[in-house]
This record gives sequence, C-alpha cells and structure tokens, in this order.
Amino acid sequence: MSSTSVRRAAFVVVLALVVHASSASAQGTSTLPSEIPIFPLPEVVLFPDTTRPLLIYEPRYREMVADALAGSKIIGMVLLRPGFEKDYEGRPPIYGIGCAGIIDDYKKLPDGRYAILLRGLSTFRIISEDQRKPYRLAKIESTPEQLKDEDRGALSTVRERIAKLLYTVLPLGTEPPDPGLDDAEFVNVVAQALKMPEEARQDLLERAGVLARARALAARLER
Repeated sequence: MSSTSVRRAAFVVVLALVVHASSASAQGTSTLPSEIPIFPLPEVVLFPDTTRPLLIYEPRYREMVADALAGSKIIGMVLLRPGFEKDYEGRPPIYGIGCAGIIDDYKKLPDGRYAILLRGLSTFRIISEDQRKPYRLAKIESTPEQLKDEDRGALSTVRERIAKLLYTVLPLGTEPPDPGLDDAEFVNVVAQALKMPEEARQDLLERAGVLARARALAARLER
C-alpha cells in the first residue's frame, strides 16, 4: 500500500471520541421517541456504541440542547448533503438516515455555548419534519441493529480481518481500538474514527446492520 493510501486510511485519534458502551446497557434501551431534534452537520456521522464530543455555539442549537437536557437528552445526528452551504441558515437537504445519541455529559460555558458528549444509541429513518422550533424536529422510525445469533460467528471473523488490516494502515505509534470491545462496538468505533470522506461514512451507517457494515469496512480497508 502506498504512503498516500496509508494517509487516506489513517486512524484518527481524538481524545474522548470513543468510550466503551457498557453504560448503554445500564441506561437500558435503543428505543427512541417518535419525534427527536436533529442536528445536521457537514462532517459528523455518529454510529451506535460510540461517543462524540461536540461544541454547540449557534443559538438555535443551544436551544436544542437546553430542550434535550430538560427532556429525553436525545439528539439525532444527520449528515448534510453536498451543496448545503447556500441554505445553511435555513433547512438545507440532509440524508434520510442518521444515528440518535444521548447526552452523557455536558458543560454550559460562560458565553452560553455547550460542550456535550453524545453517545450513539440507534440508527433511525426520518419520516417527516416539524418546523415549530428554530431547530429541526423530525418524526422518525427507529431502526435498532439487532445481530442475529447465526451472524455472530461471521461478524467475529470479519472483525478479526479488520483488526489485521488496521495494523497495515495505522501510523506508527497509533493505538488500535480497545481489544475488549465486543465485535459490534469494534466495527462501529473503526467506522467512526477511520479517515474517509463523510459520504463514505454515511454509506457505512446506512448498511443493513453491523455485519453488512463490517464487510463494507473490510472491503474499504483492503482497497
């Protein structure tokens, strides 16, 4: 593999990006409300079982966080489609599938901004939007990724393949994901942290379950 390919596939190490998701089972569910606020960004795709630190500074999204903290603490992350710039202040087009996360931790800064840590719970599909708030609200269908028992062996095999491929592309001195992660967590952590175009990451998110995502991820690493 060329040095250019290595750079393109380099694993991005971000402090506090990934937290072991054992707390998810303690909190208890990937069932989502039928309506959630959505937070569209051009360079963020959230996956289940991963965490993402975010700095919230726009007034409409500060209101979104305040409302979420007073309610379910759930926010749906969605990716903006290319060309969003011309209508960014309004309601630019977004992809129809996102990942909802729960605010695990937050700090309100003196200037009114929020620093939050969002933990991915479940993918969802947008059904419609409501415009009664300054931020975007969506009616959604939750699409939790439940691994079938007969697929567990296949997922474990693909996970090992991904782990071996990572050693061929990680820069020297970069730590791979925690080997204690279960197979689904491992795949989602790599999918979120591996350097790639956001449209490619969105494609991984939209795969029909974690086994299909793992296979697509392994194929990407092999290329």
